[in-house]
Amino acid sequence: MSIGIDLTHIPRFEGKIALAKKILAPEEYDLYINHAHPARFLAGRFAAKEAFIKAWNQLPMPDLNTIIIRIGLHGQPYVTFLDERYDLSIAHDGDYAIATVIIFKHV
Repeated sequence: MSIGIDLTHIPRFEGKIALAKKILAPEEYDLYINHAHPARFLAGRFAAKEAFIKAWNQLPMPDLNTIIIRIGLHGQPYVTFLDERYDLSIAHDGDYAIATVIIFKHV
């Protein structure tokens, strides 16, 4: 088992459309451009992807846009990478977003 965690400062993501295009998968980018709070959305996705990379802990490190954050039927976020699903928790409070990923078994 491995765990990754990342904390981001949401204001750093204000107006970062070029960054969003670089790190988000197309389905995530569509959500981003239509989101009521795009900086909050992008910061959470960035934290989740960084947490995943820390938990993944294998070389080569994946490109952030190949790691996809999705929402389950009951609103719970999860990570998909190489057609596998991984546990994820994302939280936002004030100017911060935090994410934790747990990987029970490496692919």
